[in-house]
Amino acid sequence: MASGHRDDYAVVDTYKRICLYTDMRESGAVLNALADPRRRAILRLVRDVERPAGHIAAHFPDVTGPAISQHLRVLREAGLIVERRSGTRRLYRARPEALRELRAWLRDFWDEALDDLKQAAEDQNDAEGATREHQ
Repeated sequence: MASGHRDDYAVVDTYKRICLYTDMRESGAVLNALADPRRRAILRLVRDVERPAGHIAAHFPDVTGPAISQHLRVLREAGLIVERRSGTRRLYRARPEALRELRAWLRDFWDEALDDLKQAAEDQNDAEGATREHQ
């Protein structure tokens, strides 16, 4: 009975490994940047149109200019936006290729994760079937 109890946790252990121990170093900065709702809103603002920092800041009257600059820096360092200088102005625009790369990474991550989870569930089901046959 004790070994059957251990088998009950095979799916849970697989799920934990997938979610907690998967190497996300390459996408960590992108996921961190997108974790903040304000940065997601900024990204939507510059998705199709290049905008100056002041215009971006105007959309967030409750946020200081330095805070907006920090958000823009995080997005830029994550590779989600590009900055172009025109005189004293800084203009920002989304990098669509970065979003395509993230989409591809998420698709691959979940395809592998779901395959592993499916295999663990099938293994557990097979083990339970074998136990029932021997009883």
